Amino acid sequence: MLTVEKIDTSSKAQVRRFTRMHYPFYKDTPQWVPPLLIDHETQLNRRKHPFYEHSDGDFFIAARDGHAVGRLAVFENRRFNEYHGTRNAQFYFFECEDDPETAAALFERAFEWARARGLDTIIGPKGLGPLDGYGMLVEGFEHRQMMTMMNYNHPYLPKLVEGLGFEKEVDFVSCYLGGETFLLPERVHRIAGRALKRGSLRVLRFKNKREMISWAGRIGQAYNQAFVDNWEYYPLTEHEIDFVVDNIMTIANPKLIKIIAYEERVVGFLFGFPDVSAAIQRSGGRLLPFGLIDLLLEMRRTNWVALNGAGILPEFQGRGGNAVLYSEMEKTIKEFRFEHADLTQVAESAVNMRRDLESVGGKAYKNHRVFTRKL
Repeated sequence: MLTVEKIDTSSKAQVRRFTRMHYPFYKDTPQWVPPLLIDHETQLNRRKHPFYEHSDGDFFIAARDGHAVGRLAVFENRRFNEYHGTRNAQFYFFECEDDPETAAALFERAFEWARARGLDTIIGPKGLGPLDGYGMLVEGFEHRQMMTMMNYNHPYLPKLVEGLGFEKEVDFVSCYLGGETFLLPERVHRIAGRALKRGSLRVLRFKNKREMISWAGRIGQAYNQAFVDNWEYYPLTEHEIDFVVDNIMTIANPKLIKIIAYEERVVGFLFGFPDVSAAIQRSGGRLLPFGLIDLLLEMRRTNWVALNGAGILPEFQGRGGNAVLYSEMEKTIKEFRFEHADLTQVAESAVNMRRDLESVGGKAYKNHRVFTRKL
């Protein structure tokens, strides 16, 4: 008998069940990287995660004869809806056995949840914040998941949601940049050099986290302003900005974080993260007792870098800002001798950046799709 149960997020046992139930689905999948469990559990913690200060959500598990066979979360992001004038629900954390009945049972609970709140559309996968990653993998299944900011799923999962009447909303494409083949045209470096020589823009580099933390607030404000034209944008609260910046600071190598400043204002940024997915796989997503040590060692061993967060405020994109950003991108890859780089999840609605990446040799190699359905 198939049942769908709502998770009591105040119960440690139920949270643990939800955050680990999908592990057996991927036990023979070398491309899958488990979530960092401490972060995943925070996503269910209504007291700790800033999303719940303005919005709401619930979590469901499908069980057959007491054995978990699927899970799903559904959220109402009220700030997003207020900003865009929409009445959307969003789903996330969808995992399921390859069975249409199980998928239908989970989503019917989500549909009921959304209708009860007067919502008319459901969109996803879309999480609680910009570091959660968007969409469901539809191309690039042969490649390992980069860190935990980009989702991995089996090929049958998109087919299950399409079978329930979902259609494409937007695609997020990740581009591969080879360390030896990524060479910007000299013209880009000249434009960047002129912009920096004029003194209107400058690039800040950090030797340690102490230097970086002194700019944290301004980095957060710029992050909140850089993506205003993107499909996924909504104005983050101060607590959400702090949450994002704190997470970036925790996992960042300061030497891979670059800031573009105009006077004392942050107007652009490039966040580079050494890919530590192999260490997370070995630890099963646990940092203690030995996972953290292995993760720190992997930061030195890896030859992959994830460029997950690159942006210029719109008013500086035509003043040499884009050229400075791409010039620094190449320098990051070359200076640290990374052999491979992943520019993570650029929305197809970000037309200029997609065109820029193709012109400098970026190759699309993964595609994550966000789906939508009217209720």
